[in-house]
Amino acid sequence: MSAEAVAPLPKYYVLKTDLVELIANLAPGTLIPTERALADRYGTSRTTVRQAISELVAEGRLGRIQGHGTFVAPPKLTHVRQLTSFSEDVRAQGLRPAAKTLALSTVPADNEVAEKLTVPPGTPVHRLERIRLVEDEPLAHEVAHLRGRLPGFKAKLEKAGSLYTALKEGYGIRLLDVEDTVETALAGPEEVRLLGVEMGSPLLVVHRLVRDAEGIPVEWTSSVFRGDRFRFVARIKADG
Repeated sequence: MSAEAVAPLPKYYVLKTDLVELIANLAPGTLIPTERALADRYGTSRTTVRQAISELVAEGRLGRIQGHGTFVAPPKLTHVRQLTSFSEDVRAQGLRPAAKTLALSTVPADNEVAEKLTVPPGTPVHRLERIRLVEDEPLAHEVAHLRGRLPGFKAKLEKAGSLYTALKEGYGIRLLDVEDTVETALAGPEEVRLLGVEMGSPLLVVHRLVRDAEGIPVEWTSSVFRGDRFRFVARIKADG
């Protein structure tokens, strides 16, 4: 065999390409044929069909609900990573954001939080844990830690509907600098419970550090986003 010979594409990958063409012009929410029907249609095994569908689900092209079937997924939401809030980005796309607060308390900073917020370990900081929703669908789980005195924080946050708006309007905190670190992970039991995803589904984990106009860290947040429903865009303006 020639050293330049190209190995044939895996069967599931060929089928995956065919399925992309099949769903290209279908409206979001449209059910696709069953695994058995697809196997008969393309003359392949259900195992091959299942692998192709699983990759398309992981990529966010298809969605799957146990007992209801597999359907064409809606377009991914674009979250612009800059000094805008999740709520602002979602509204800009004509969608309805919401947040479900799971916990809001004052806790002693552990070593990681203390390092990021440049406070001594054990310093009281605000801890805000929320589920972020779009059109009532849970799409992200976030835990934010904030330094400094924030009297009446719960009431101001509820009134503003946005963390950044609450900090600006309620406390005069002007956010100037943001640093994001993005990594991937697979869904475990907690994400399955909180986000309604399947075990092992792809996730995007974003750690965000925000500083104020004086360069003092204000917020350290870890957010877990559904990888099948989000994409991120970073915008940078060059000087000159």
